[in-house]
Amino acid sequence: MKENRPVTIQSDATLLLDVHDPAFEEARNDVSVFAELEKSPEHIHTYRLSSISLWNAASAGISPDQIIKRLEKWSKFDIPENIIFRIEQSAGLFGKIILLPTDDPYMLILKVTETRIYNELKALKKIAKILIPGDEDKTFFLKLVDRGTVKQELINYGFPVKDEVPLKKGAPLDITLRDTTLSGHAFSPRDYQKEAAYAFYGEGKPGNGFGTIVLACGSGKTVVGMAVMDIYKTHTLILTTNITAVRQWQNELIDKTNLTREEIGEYTGDKKNIMPVTIATYQILTWRPDKESDFPHFEIFRKGEWGLIIYDEVHLLPAPVFRVTAEIQAISRLGLTATLIREDGRETDVFSLVGPKRFDCPWKTLQEKGWIAEANCFEIRTELPQELEVPYAVADKREKFRLAAENPVKFEIVKDILENHSGDLIIIIGQYISQLKKIQQMIKVPIITGETPNSERERIFDLFRKGKEKIIIVSKVANFAVDLPDASVAIQISGSFGSRQEEAQRLGRILRPKEKNAYFYSIVSHNTVEEEFSANRQKFLTEQGYKYQIELR
Repeated sequence: MKENRPVTIQSDATLLLDVHDPAFEEARNDVSVFAELEKSPEHIHTYRLSSISLWNAASAGISPDQIIKRLEKWSKFDIPENIIFRIEQSAGLFGKIILLPTDDPYMLILKVTETRIYNELKALKKIAKILIPGDEDKTFFLKLVDRGTVKQELINYGFPVKDEVPLKKGAPLDITLRDTTLSGHAFSPRDYQKEAAYAFYGEGKPGNGFGTIVLACGSGKTVVGMAVMDIYKTHTLILTTNITAVRQWQNELIDKTNLTREEIGEYTGDKKNIMPVTIATYQILTWRPDKESDFPHFEIFRKGEWGLIIYDEVHLLPAPVFRVTAEIQAISRLGLTATLIREDGRETDVFSLVGPKRFDCPWKTLQEKGWIAEANCFEIRTELPQELEVPYAVADKREKFRLAAENPVKFEIVKDILENHSGDLIIIIGQYISQLKKIQQMIKVPIITGETPNSERERIFDLFRKGKEKIIIVSKVANFAVDLPDASVAIQISGSFGSRQEEAQRLGRILRPKEKNAYFYSIVSHNTVEEEFSANRQKFLTEQGYKYQIELR
């Protein structure tokens, strides 16, 4: 056994990291580049070497040898032989199937470097009609329109495709970042924002110009998007989560670029204007008259001369949009997200259709440099009242979760937190509308739910930003793409089962840089299924280096 090394590597592809080892944080930063966090209790964190995590590492230029050397550096014991084999096989698979252009602009060639893999691809019946054996050894021809379909199908079989087909240029657009914002402040992208934009661009070489940027909430992913737009200078389609986010993109573009309001179109349920820069919601794109009809608003992808598509909050990309994304592989595609975690398990579709991870930066690194606020996370556990013990005991699992989530004892805890943070800007977030309305009746503050009209939402958010309202209550509609820069306290009174990305987004509401620290409180019913789901929700943030202080009430 090697001393002072925090990692134990097991033959089932799990890595156990000792939280109490002095080298834990350094080892975690090294390992998280190519492994996914699975469990994060108090003493030992469990990571897993998955295909997608190894492919992302390989696409970022981290070789199997480098992965193995990092593991050798931190491992207490020798690496099991089957793990070395797994790394070499899985990470080494990226780059063995390469998509290349041909002299015919409507045809592509798929080049395979190994005979074994070539024979496996020939035997795949689902894409047999799409892949046409080529003239050269170990090659296939395919039509340009099948580019996305082939990538998506092959990754489903465990074969990542390295796409080196040049992307087309869209209509030109004179877009430049300002040195001084319209509001009169000096402006320049931060170093990591510039680095992210140029990592995506890759000097304009084939094999670049598509992929995802992973940065913490509050760290300025919108600025990264605008920096990429400044590099490409082309007509751009921006897809985002809701109308609030559409307006925020509009305001940021007008404030920080030379674009005018007339050059920025809105494609939502309210307006449908296609301009050189158009911002649309996922909701309008996935609308259709009935389940048998096609999606009429997908035409927006074909109407514009787009050279760049930005997928804001790409971890929420609706399943139908993957279909049209498969059709537009010739356009530069930028995904922006705080976490690549998808609760539907479609991370491989993001990898193959939007693109691999091009850049990320640990949340704690951004915090240490002052780019996001220092956050203190608390999980407050409270018992169910006696009158709910029997109903909880006889309920099914879903009803157990709701009973625990709506535990009325939580209201008193909310009151205590509000008293302790008097004068701070506070967001109370919950899953269940009935629960949120009871809190509103108790403390008499504004509430925003899915039923709140957009104009009223904006009015309440504006009052909160100006400090005229110190406390607001929001449902899950405010999980994403809502800019509330001065909020410093978030109270999560209930969550969506075990959603890790939701937990990250909710913490993100209070991470904008500010002079004071941020406080995130999650109130959970002790010894219930809610406690189990809460542990799962915290996984991603624990991977980023956040620690929850547990309090029993």
